[in-house]
Amino acid sequence: MNFEDTPLPGIGVRREITLATGRRVGVVMLRDGDMELIISRREDPDACAAAIPLNSEEAAALGAMLGAPQLVAHLTDQHSELPGVNTQQFVISADSPYVEQTLGDTKLRTRTGVSVVAIARGGRVVPSPKPDFELGLGDVLIIVGTTSGLENAAHIIHDG
Repeated sequence: MNFEDTPLPGIGVRREITLATGRRVGVVMLRDGDMELIISRREDPDACAAAIPLNSEEAAALGAMLGAPQLVAHLTDQHSELPGVNTQQFVISADSPYVEQTLGDTKLRTRTGVSVVAIARGGRVVPSPKPDFELGLGDVLIIVGTTSGLENAAHIIHDG
């Protein structure tokens, strides 16, 4: 899929894709760092049906939310023939005690036997994050492990 970038002098840049339906979906990246999620009108792909303002934190969370499922599906396919091995994603929410803490602080591997194989942040994926990786609000942890290990990891990530 190709991104179409359009400079918006004095404003920023519009980056969008055209969906199979013909609608355009994208973002306007404003000069101040904020963004707007934009969606075209069904009947006129050049007209905007909705523009939703996003701050950088919201944009990062949305990007991670959209990108992580493809990574999970890919990893699940890769080890689908290994019984007992599962892949799941967990979002670092505002309630998590690990916001602005390191991955090592969670002690997930020691406490549950699971492995964090990647972290999605702002539309980017960090493969094999090291223990000193600082977790942020909206980060999506891609974790591989047993069913019970993943259940325990969910409790740790959300409750500590």
